[in-house]
Amino acid sequence: MIFILISLVSLFMSSTSSVQEIPDSLSTPLISFSFDDPHAVSNELMSWQTRDLLIRQTLENYGIQAILFVCGKRVDSDSGQEMIEEWDREGHLIGNHSYSHYYYHSSQLTYQLFRDDILKNDSLINDFSNYIPLFRFPYLKQGDTREKIDSINNFLKQTNYRIGHVSIDASDWYVDQRMLEKYQQEGEVDLNTYRDFYLEYLLERAKFYDHLATELTGRKVNHVILLHHNTVSALFLDDLIEAFIEQGWEIIPAQQAYQDPIYVYVPDIIPAGESIIWAMAKESGRYQEILRYPAEDGRYEQDKMDSLGL
Repeated sequence: MIFILISLVSLFMSSTSSVQEIPDSLSTPLISFSFDDPHAVSNELMSWQTRDLLIRQTLENYGIQAILFVCGKRVDSDSGQEMIEEWDREGHLIGNHSYSHYYYHSSQLTYQLFRDDILKNDSLINDFSNYIPLFRFPYLKQGDTREKIDSINNFLKQTNYRIGHVSIDASDWYVDQRMLEKYQQEGEVDLNTYRDFYLEYLLERAKFYDHLATELTGRKVNHVILLHHNTVSALFLDDLIEAFIEQGWEIIPAQQAYQDPIYVYVPDIIPAGESIIWAMAKESGRYQEILRYPAEDGRYEQDKMDSLGL
């Protein structure tokens, strides 16, 4: 493991200085799919049963193994557990996203409370056949003080957990939120316009993080994209998969993706978190002009969506 990390750091430190300099032809970009926050709650556009079925059917149609990061409070019911059982039966990985979805950077939240919340959720999911000890931090926030960062990292190591990183971060939740708000306000919504924005936006973020990752490591990494178990995923996942394929991406199983050594690397930054690629770039000190904080948020897409009437 030490050799792997040393090699990774060596590749990382020998990279060039501009994201735009990486040629698209270096090799085939690789991507896997992760979904956060499954929940058994319907909305005005779609029942939760339909939403869940559409996402799972699309993955099945393309033969894709995804990973589902479960937040316990959203599925701690008979319906919620039945939903997770369906994902498990279909071969998708089941990861831990905490029970309460606490914001770890809150000054009101102690390490001890956050740790206990992870364990509470673990007890809810660890009997599933495809349970995997990967923990995804809510909001991708891994600690804003040295004490919090070290405490949680030591806890995860002691319990044989690894961080369920994303490499391609995005705010698909914001597109979903805007679409549902539009429907609530007007009683109808042009799905085509939201689909077009969704696809353009996610492909742009994927290209950004892939170019940055290639520059940092000198190779194509096994990407994990952050999506949510929401209405836009149900409606547009098929289109998104097709768009990735058309642009030359290879879709790989989630299990394979997390075998990439970047997912055991621990960037030394405070605050900790965001995409693992963002964190590595931040640690290098050489990308300040293109790194924003937080790395992704709905505020960055608001003006464009406003201008498009979305």
